[in-house]
Amino acid sequence: MTIDSNIIIAYLTGDKAVIAALSQWKETGLPLFLPAIVEAEVLSFPKLTEKELAAMETFLGENFLSISFDSAIARIAASIRRSTKVKLPDAAIAATALFTASPLVTRNIGDFRKVKGLTIVNV
Repeated sequence: MTIDSNIIIAYLTGDKAVIAALSQWKETGLPLFLPAIVEAEVLSFPKLTEKELAAMETFLGENFLSISFDSAIARIAASIRRSTKVKLPDAAIAATALFTASPLVTRNIGDFRKVKGLTIVNV
């Protein structure tokens, strides 16, 4: 499962449906992929204290497999942008899901629906 930023935020704000879904997937051994751009998005909130930032970095590191934005994913993202005009961060997230051959878990169905071959899970 490739995880979008809005799912991480929902988890951290106590959304019960998201907490249950991520917990179940983790218990069953499904890999939870975290695109590097998602890390950047959730760690960039300007009001985070140093303690909150450290706790969030620990949470992300312990619960998700970080996927770098490398050349292979960049090329997939570029192809997505050419065909859909989706914003670069969303194209990078979708490209990560396609690269890892995993469904994208998101609440942002609208933009991602345009990406061919992408399986979307709405929690």
